[in-house]
Amino acid sequence: MKIHEYQAKELFRKYNVPTPKGKLAYTTAEVEKIADEFGLPVVVKAQVHAGGRGKGGGVKLAKTKDDVKTVADSIVGMTLVTKQTGAQGKKVNKVLVEEGLNIKKELYLSIIPDRETATIAIVCSQDGGMDIEEVAEKTPERIVTVHVSPITGIQAFHLRKVCFGLEIEKELQKQMSAVVKNLYNLFVDYDCSMLEINPLIITAEGNILALDAKIDIDSNAMFRHPDAKEMHDPDEDDPVEAEAAKFGLNYINLDGNVGNIVNGAGLAMATMDIVKMAGASPANFLDVGGGANAEAIENGFRLIMKDPAVKGILINVFGGILRCDILAQGVVQAATKLKLSVPVVVRMEGTNVEEGRKILAESGLDLVNATDLADAAEKVAKIVS
Repeated sequence: MKIHEYQAKELFRKYNVPTPKGKLAYTTAEVEKIADEFGLPVVVKAQVHAGGRGKGGGVKLAKTKDDVKTVADSIVGMTLVTKQTGAQGKKVNKVLVEEGLNIKKELYLSIIPDRETATIAIVCSQDGGMDIEEVAEKTPERIVTVHVSPITGIQAFHLRKVCFGLEIEKELQKQMSAVVKNLYNLFVDYDCSMLEINPLIITAEGNILALDAKIDIDSNAMFRHPDAKEMHDPDEDDPVEAEAAKFGLNYINLDGNVGNIVNGAGLAMATMDIVKMAGASPANFLDVGGGANAEAIENGFRLIMKDPAVKGILINVFGGILRCDILAQGVVQAATKLKLSVPVVVRMEGTNVEEGRKILAESGLDLVNATDLADAAEKVAKIVS
């Protein structure tokens, strides 16, 4: 679960990680009031779940009183478009107003799980404020990665590696070490899947502060963090993904033209890969679960058909708990009820598979039987091409 910058900074302060003074605002009048309280300059920052806000016009500095109103008017209520929002963008309903600071140096710091090494990786760079992907591509030697065993936890030598890698001045190393250690503890305590600060700044006065804050918490661990669960913002949810959750379905919206209904997350991933290899592009990830029934298939159809880009649907199901003949009856029932307007390719394997294929073939609907997954991918790719 992603949380907003202002919420992440609340957690930062809880763990004694310094942040700029800031307050949340919903209107231009509130922004102006906060600016009067803090004094100029102030920074107005759009609060949406997306990176690249500055490049999209969602983060602006206001140096004068007139600037405050102009900046607030331009951000509050805007539709912010970045690489992460897609062309549709996201509406800005609230902004974070922060005090302006005298920045001497900008750094990059993130903490993520590294599955290859079974460690927690602290990734940092002296090139803060830039696209870290660009830094990694052009100057990878400027990225420092420190691996921490989750069993032994963060140690003094890990902190020294970070300080030396970032070339932190001797008089600031104690402060930087405390910040990194506290961030690591926050990451572990809250079951985070990602923590990122870009930039982490050093001010002219010699203070280290998190100017930015991004946190993603493992949704499967939310039962352990009721305080974080309250930070969920339903306005940031994809409406179709939110509807899928109500049906107990795992759905992620993508930008392709082939709708997918699969029982099992691993099988769903493999299905999307093979669709891509066949020359088409998946429009979604949809796992209806190992015990999928006719109702789940119907709800899956309903969700997929909300996407106007979908030109064909691929059902890939292994009939174990659910027999293939029962599945086929459910597919026919759902397709008839919803009056599907796009072709459906069905690949089934498992119990009573021949009976299932017969039911589909005799349905009189635009349902195409496939012998295996490769055959299914080729057929659906041909349909949408």
